[in-house]
Amino acid sequence: MNVIFEEDGSFKVGTILSDNETSLQVETASGKRSKVKASNVVLRFERASISDFMATAQHMAEEIDIDFLWECCGESEFGFLDLGADYFGHTPSPHESVAVLLRLHGAPMYFYRKGKGRYKAAPTDTLQAALAGIERKKREAEQIEQWIETLKTGQLPPEVAQHSRALLHKPDKNSMPWKALAAAAEAMQLSPLRLLERCGAIPSVENYFLDGFIAEYFPKGLGFGNYPAPADAPELPVADVSAFSIDDAATTEIDDAFSVTKLENGGYKIGVHIAAPTFGIPADSPLEQVVLSRLSTVYMPGNKITMLPDEVVERFTLAADHTCPALSLYLTLDQDLEITGTHSQAELVHIAANLRHDAIEPFFNEATVDQEGGRDYPYRDELTLLWRLGNKLEERRGKADPNRVERLDYSFHIDPQDDGSKRVRIVPRKRGSPMDKLVAELMIFVNSEWGKMLGEAGIPGIYRAQAAGKVRMTTTPSPHQGLGVAQYAWSSSPLRRAVDFINQQQLIAMLSGSKPRYAKNDAMLFAAMRDFDAAYNAYADFQEKMERYWCLRYLEQEQIDQPTGTIIKENLVRFDSMPLVMRIAGLPELEAGTPVRLQRIATDYLDLTLECRPLDV
Repeated sequence: MNVIFEEDGSFKVGTILSDNETSLQVETASGKRSKVKASNVVLRFERASISDFMATAQHMAEEIDIDFLWECCGESEFGFLDLGADYFGHTPSPHESVAVLLRLHGAPMYFYRKGKGRYKAAPTDTLQAALAGIERKKREAEQIEQWIETLKTGQLPPEVAQHSRALLHKPDKNSMPWKALAAAAEAMQLSPLRLLERCGAIPSVENYFLDGFIAEYFPKGLGFGNYPAPADAPELPVADVSAFSIDDAATTEIDDAFSVTKLENGGYKIGVHIAAPTFGIPADSPLEQVVLSRLSTVYMPGNKITMLPDEVVERFTLAADHTCPALSLYLTLDQDLEITGTHSQAELVHIAANLRHDAIEPFFNEATVDQEGGRDYPYRDELTLLWRLGNKLEERRGKADPNRVERLDYSFHIDPQDDGSKRVRIVPRKRGSPMDKLVAELMIFVNSEWGKMLGEAGIPGIYRAQAAGKVRMTTTPSPHQGLGVAQYAWSSSPLRRAVDFINQQQLIAMLSGSKPRYAKNDAMLFAAMRDFDAAYNAYADFQEKMERYWCLRYLEQEQIDQPTGTIIKENLVRFDSMPLVMRIAGLPELEAGTPVRLQRIATDYLDLTLECRPLDV
C-alpha cells in the first residue's frame, strides 16, 4: 500500500512499512524512511513501484486547463477526488487524482484551501482582480526591464526623469523608477547617485545639494503657508536718540543698531537697540509657530532661507529712515568709558542710517582708526568711540591679547553671468577688525547682561554655556568660559534665531511685569531649545558644505592648478586664500604650520573631494 502525504507544504509519495492508526512508517522513492501522521495522508493507493509516480502526476497536472478546472468546481467546497471525477468523467486513477490535487494546490488564486484535500473556488470578482494584478505586474516588469537597458546606455528614460528629484533625495524604494535605477546601477557596479549623474540627472551640483537640504529640513517646501499679518505693536515711548546699524551689504534682517549720546558730565550714553518682532507675533499665533518650526535663518553663499516671511522682516527690520519697535539696553559711561550703570526698556527708535561694511571699512579700519585727522566719513566719531568701548569690554572679559594673531574670515559673492553660469568671489576679511570688534563686544555685553537680568528675576531663558571646551545649551544661567562671561543668553538676533526670539519674549515680560511666555521647567521651552540646537547645527553644516563646494569651484574657475596651504596636523591641509580644509593623501609626515604646494589632479563635486599630489614642502 502506498500513500500521498503532505509535508512542509508539498506532497510526497511513499510506501507504507507499518500502520499504527495515528501514524505510519513510510519509505519514499529515495529510500528515506519517515514517520508520518495519519492526518497528513490525503490518498492511499495500490501500486508496485512509486519511483516515477510524482513525476508522472506532475506532468499530467501541467496539462490540466486551470480555467476549465475552476469552472468545473462550482461555488461549494469540494474534495479533490470528487473534482477529479467531474473533470475526467470517470473515477480517476491515482495519477489523475494526484494531478488534480497538485493543480489545485499550486493555484492559490483560483482555489482556497479548506482543509486536508479540500478546496473552494475563488469568487469571480476576486479571481479577476488577482489575474489583473498579475498581468499588471508582468507589464511593470517588462517596463522596468526596458528602463534598465536605457539607463545602462547612459540615457534617462522620460518616465524616470520625471521622478529624478525624488530618486536623488527621498526615493520610494517600492516604485518602478527606483527598482529600474537600482537594478541598472548594480549591473554597472555604480551607486544609484553616480548612475543618475552619468545620465545627466544632476545638471547643477549646487541645486542638487540645496534640493537635498530642502527635502530633509523643509519637506513641505520653503513657503510659509497662511498666516495673518503681524499684530500692531503696543503704545511705546519714543526714544530721544537717533540710531545707526552696521551690517554686510546683503543683510536684510537688521537686528541691531547703536546710538551715542554725549552727556553734560563728559560721559556718554550708549544705546544698543535690538529689533523687537515679538511685539507683532503673539504667543500661540501662526507666526510664532513659523518661528518655532523654522528655528533659524539658513545661510549659504549667494543665498539664504529666512526664518520669517519677507513681509514680517520688512515690518520689524531696523531699516534706515524708519522708527521701529526695539528692545534697548543703555550703558552709561564716564569720561574714561567705564560703565557706571545700565538700564533696559522697550521703545520706538528712529533709525537714521544703515552703514554697510563695504562702504565704511575702507575708511574705518586698523590702519586709520587711531589716526588724527584723516578723511571724514559718516559716523566717524561714533564708530571710533564704540571701538574704544569695545576694547574696554574685551579687557573686562579678560580676553584682550595684543599678541594674538587674528585669522581671516571670508565672504562669498556669487555673481550670475549672462550665459546663466555663476562666478564666485572669495573675499578675505581679517577677524577682529575695528568694525567687527565694536559690534561683537557690544553683542556679547547685551547677551550677557540680559541673561543676567533674566536669572536674577527668576525667569527662565535659553543660554549657551561652555566648560572644558564643550558648548551646550541650558535654561539656567551658566558660565561661558570661551567668552569669559558668567552667562550668555542669545538675545540680539530675534529676526534670525528662534532662541533670541524666545529670550526676547521673556525679557519683555520681565520689563513689563507680565506673565512670562515660559515658566520654570516648561516642557515647551526645553523642546524649543532641543529643536533649535539640532536645527542650528544642521544649518551650519549645510553652510559649511556649500562653502566647500564654492571653494572647489573657485579653484577650477581661477585655474589654480598648484594651490598652496599649510599643514594643520598629519595630512590635514588648510588651503590659502579660502576657508577650505582637506586631507591630502601621500603627504609625508610634517610638522604643523609647514607650508606645502600641491598639484590639483581631479575634483569630485558630488563627494566634495579633491585629488592632489604634493609638489613642494
